[in-house]
Amino acid sequence: MSHPDDPLDFTGRRVLVVGGSSGIGNGIARAFLARGASVAVWGTRASAADYAAEPGSDLSGLAYASVDVADDAAVARAAAAFDALDVLVMSQGVVLYKRGEYAMPGFRQVLDVNLTSVMACCMAFHPMLKASGGSAIVVSSTAAFHATRGNPAYGASKAGAVGLVRTLADAWAADGIRVNGIAPGFVATKMTRVTTGDPKRLEAALARIPAGRLGTPQDMAGAALFLASPLAAYVVGHTLPVDGGLLLG
Repeated sequence: MSHPDDPLDFTGRRVLVVGGSSGIGNGIARAFLARGASVAVWGTRASAADYAAEPGSDLSGLAYASVDVADDAAVARAAAAFDALDVLVMSQGVVLYKRGEYAMPGFRQVLDVNLTSVMACCMAFHPMLKASGGSAIVVSSTAAFHATRGNPAYGASKAGAVGLVRTLADAWAADGIRVNGIAPGFVATKMTRVTTGDPKRLEAALARIPAGRLGTPQDMAGAALFLASPLAAYVVGHTLPVDGGLLLG
């Protein structure tokens, strides 16, 4: 188990990062792995090899499974492969551009992945987290706290995730489970390439960030390690913005 002199040593801990195949989730998964945890990740592609050419994806040392998190039964089946879990990180997410979220099928798709599947994962692993006195971390977005022009489902789903963190934290604290969240600001991942690949849009985005740079998956990983560690033993039900000061504007 973890070393008593190092609260960020996760040796012997079992961690699952949903959406850990690339981007923020992959950065979080690798951070736990580097600190001794046994780490599993869920992604959407058939096998880990399908991510070999994906920038920002390194699945070496991670146990990979393909899971459609929008399918409650698939989540339950995949969870049944675990016999114990200490940390559940939910970093799954989808966004639709070109007003795709203004059509009801698109709106429902985004809500199913970004919000409803978070509840499905939490419920599937609740018994294991209760048994281990574990921690659940929901990766939402600073989009939860401001309007998201063109993306009503994305904004609503992230705001819903923040609300879900509060409610589950209140419900499960008595079970010894700490539920918290991270709200990333602007992070360069495949989901944000529509902006990072456009010099004018990127310049405008950077102008809104007091820290003067985009966030990285590693920035988010630091917050996840803290929230899952004994350092955060009395932190319950909070969503921590990790945004370089974006929300200060």
